Amino acid sequence: MSIWNEIKSSFRRGSTLTRLMYINGAIFLFIKIIEVIGVLTSNPGLATAVISNLAVPASTSALVFKPWTPVTYMFTHQGFIHLLFNLLWLYWFGKIFLAYLDQRKLVSVYIMGGLAGALLYIIVFNLFPAFASAVNISIALGASASVMALVIATAVYLPDLELHLLFIGRVKLKYLALITFLITSVFDFSVNTGGKIAHIGGAVMGFAYGQGLRNGRDFGAWLSRILDFFVNLFRPGKGLRVKYKRAGASFNTKKTKTDYDYNSAKAERQKEIDHILDKISKGGYDSLTKEEKTILFSESQKKG
Repeated sequence: MSIWNEIKSSFRRGSTLTRLMYINGAIFLFIKIIEVIGVLTSNPGLATAVISNLAVPASTSALVFKPWTPVTYMFTHQGFIHLLFNLLWLYWFGKIFLAYLDQRKLVSVYIMGGLAGALLYIIVFNLFPAFASAVNISIALGASASVMALVIATAVYLPDLELHLLFIGRVKLKYLALITFLITSVFDFSVNTGGKIAHIGGAVMGFAYGQGLRNGRDFGAWLSRILDFFVNLFRPGKGLRVKYKRAGASFNTKKTKTDYDYNSAKAERQKEIDHILDKISKGGYDSLTKEEKTILFSESQKKG
């Protein structure tokens, strides 16, 4: 099997976390290829033109002609270090997130965090006079706002979950998230100000999303329904057609599990998981029954 076929197979069979990482990496590679082509063709501005059509502009007049950029910017990186750190944090916290929550919620918090970061970035740059000279030339790109939303949402949902960090020891998730937010979004605010504003927007969305989950509400359900709609448009074989014969007659019927049945069963399952997690937060893992531990283990294996 060729490397390309292995990548395609990994993308199809992988979790949404794997796919998000692949998309970020693929767009970065595409930009690097464009840069090479630009050098070879004596057109160094070629990559800049591509990036300008993927990054979100601060100018609202420019945004009107590039309405897709609040989505594409959260998958776009120009520097390798920027990409590497975002993917590392996405992977680390994404694995924790998927151990307790489902893949649709991961996509929801990623996209909503990115959108919130873009929105706050645009509002601040157009509202405050400090950015008047830069608003027409400033652009934002990178998954940082989306990743920050994931970090904060995970920490809000599982604040007392402990991680063992090398050279440091056991640290509760809420403290790790807080330190990460302060270092990347508050300290040295004058450096990469636009990016830090986007980080704050993502963090606010992550906090709201995580708090909503703790209260039994999924603020990203609307986005999941939209994504499911588009995915189902391209999904072959939506039902199994079965032919029956009775007393010399035959007829066809279609056995399908409706979206309502699926979502209803999934909601019940999620309520059960939320109840188990609530018991853990109040009484620790040892407070669970044997059956509850089995359910939690089964769910983590399925979503990991």
